[in-house]
Amino acid sequence: MQAAIHPKWQQAVVTCACGNTFTVGTTVPSIHVEVCSACHPFYTGQMKYVDTKGRVDSFLNKQAAAKSDRVSKNARRAAKREAQIAQDIARPDTLSALRKTIRENKAK
Repeated sequence: MQAAIHPKWQQAVVTCACGNTFTVGTTVPSIHVEVCSACHPFYTGQMKYVDTKGRVDSFLNKQAAAKSDRVSKNARRAAKREAQIAQDIARPDTLSALRKTIRENKAK
């Protein structure tokens, strides 16, 4: 190993949001965490939501928005069919009418 390129190893105090503290070996003097083994639901067995910056709420909002925007396959087919019918109705019936609309569009 090369000398003077490795960070200094020291004991650091880890402080949790619940107030629990413990020491670990690391290269930084102190560490602040939101969840530790003393307050994590997996270790404590208590039902508790671990939510950082409203992630659960934003996920539920995305789920609700996705459900409301969802359109059935039959409805999409019907909308496509109606759009095709409207396009066919708007199309000129004869070649002379088609030429006339083309000339009008060029003049604009």
